[in-house]
Amino acid sequence: MTLTLVIGGTRSGKSGRAETLALATGLPVRYVATADRSDPAMAERIRRHAERRPPSWTTVEAGADLGDAVANADGTCVLLDGLGPWVATALHRAGAFDGSQAGGLEPVRDRVMAGIDAVARAAAGPDPLIVVAEEAGQGVLPPDAASRAWVDLIGDAKQRLADVAERVELVVAGRPLTVAGSPATGAAELRGHGDAELAPGLADHAVNVMSGGPPDWLRAALHEALDADGPRYPDERPAAAALAALHGRDPAEVVSTNGAAEALWLLPAALRPGLAACVHPAFTEAEAALRAHGVPVARVLRDPERGFALDPAAVPDAADLVVVGNPASPSGTLDPAAALLALRRPGRVVAVDEAFMDLVPGEPGSLVREPLADVIVVRSLTKSMALPGVRAGYAVAAPAVAERLRAVRPPWSANALALAALTAIAKRPEALAAAAERGATERADLAGRLDGVAGVRTWPGAANFCLVEVADGPAVVAALRGRGIAVRPAGSFPGLGPGHLRITARSGPENERVAGALAEAVGAS
Repeated sequence: MTLTLVIGGTRSGKSGRAETLALATGLPVRYVATADRSDPAMAERIRRHAERRPPSWTTVEAGADLGDAVANADGTCVLLDGLGPWVATALHRAGAFDGSQAGGLEPVRDRVMAGIDAVARAAAGPDPLIVVAEEAGQGVLPPDAASRAWVDLIGDAKQRLADVAERVELVVAGRPLTVAGSPATGAAELRGHGDAELAPGLADHAVNVMSGGPPDWLRAALHEALDADGPRYPDERPAAAALAALHGRDPAEVVSTNGAAEALWLLPAALRPGLAACVHPAFTEAEAALRAHGVPVARVLRDPERGFALDPAAVPDAADLVVVGNPASPSGTLDPAAALLALRRPGRVVAVDEAFMDLVPGEPGSLVREPLADVIVVRSLTKSMALPGVRAGYAVAAPAVAERLRAVRPPWSANALALAALTAIAKRPEALAAAAERGATERADLAGRLDGVAGVRTWPGAANFCLVEVADGPAVVAALRGRGIAVRPAGSFPGLGPGHLRITARSGPENERVAGALAEAVGAS
C-alpha cells in the first residue's frame, strides 16, 4: 500500500480530509471504522460520518486485530478512521479505565503496538492506505494512568506509521499542512510532452503546432517589440486591452501568462481547492500543478466508446475545482457549451483549457465570451501562429478571480515579445480565422487518409491532430521513427494505453507520407 497518515485534533477536519484523499484515488474504498457505538452521543457522531460517505463505500468494523481489517486490499483504497478510538477500546477491554486490569498496562501496550506494526507491514502492498489519527499530548499530561497510556500509545503509533508513510499531513482548522512527503507524488509521468519525441531529421507529426513558423506580419511585430520594448520591463496593458476587445470582455478580466501552461499552474495556488477533478485524457500539466501543490485530484475518464464525450455527472460532487479541455487533447473532442456549463455547482470553479479552440473554425462551444463568476478560460495563441517558443498565453476570468490569479503569478510573467505577439494576433481576427480553416482542412485530410488504414482506429476531432489506436503502439512508433517520422505516443495520458498515438496533421503530401508509413508499420507489427 501507499500509506498516507492524516493527523489532527478533535473537530480539525482530519476525517473529511482523509475521505477526500480516498475519493481522489478513484478506487473502491474500504472504510475501517473503529468507534464504539455503545455511547448514544458517539452513535450519533458515527451516523453523521456514515451519511456523508458515498454509498458505494464498504464499511467494516475493526476488531482487536487491526491487521485483519487493513490486509488484502485487492485493488481498493483502505481508509482507517481512526487510531484513537481503537486504542481507547483496547485499553477499555483491558480494564484500564476502571482500574481492573491485571498485570499493569504493558500487556495491552504490547497488543496495541503489535496491531500498529501489522498496519505498517500492510503498507508495503500496492494499494493506497489512509490512516487517521488524533494529534494529542500538547496539553497538560492527564492525571490518570489510563489516559496517560492512551496519549503515549497514540504518539508512539503515529511515529511508527510516519516512519513508513509516503506522506504525513496535519489538519488544522480544516486546512491540511504537509508534515512529510512529497506533494507531487505520482506526478512524474504527467510531465512528458510531444517535443521530447523530436530529433534532427524527423518529420514532425508529434507537436501540435501549425507548421511554417509565424507569418511575416507577426515576425515584424516581434522584431519591432524587441527594439522598442526589450530595453524596459513588460507592460501587459496593451495586450489585455486587445484580447478583451477580441473576446468581448473587460481588460481587467484578462491575465497574460507564460503560455497556457502557466495559467494552469496558477490554479492551485490561487484557488486552493480541497478536491480537484481533472477530466482525462487531457493536457496533463493541470494535474501536475495540482499534485505539486498537494491538492487531491480525482480523475474523471472520458469513455472512448462514447467518442470521449464529456459526462458532467461523472465528476464527484465534492470537487470544488474542475479542469477540462475543450477541444481536449489528445482526442480532439469538442464538447458543446451546455455540457461544460453543466459542470457548474455552488462553491465550484470550472477551468476550461481552450488552448486549441482558436484552431476550430467559429469556435463553437467556447466559453471565453461568457462573463461567468465561476468559470476560468485558459487560452493560447502559440499553436495557430506557430510560436511555441515565445510562450504567449492568457486566462480570462471574472475580475475577482482574475485578481486572484495575478496575486500568485510571478512579476513580468509574460515577456515583452509574448505581449507583443498577443497584441498583434488579437488585432487580426481574420488571421486567426484563416489558421483555423487551414487546421481543419489539414485534419480532415489526415483523418480521411487514416480511415483507410487497416488495423488503425481513429476518433472524430476538432483540433489539428488525430488520435489513433493500434495493436502495438511502441513497435509502430519505433517503425515510424525508422522511416524519419515522429509521432506522439499517447499512453502517458490518463485513460489511454500504449496502443494510442497522437498524429499532428500537416499538408496533403506530408499526411500522405505519414499515413503510408503508418500502414506499413501496422502491417509489420
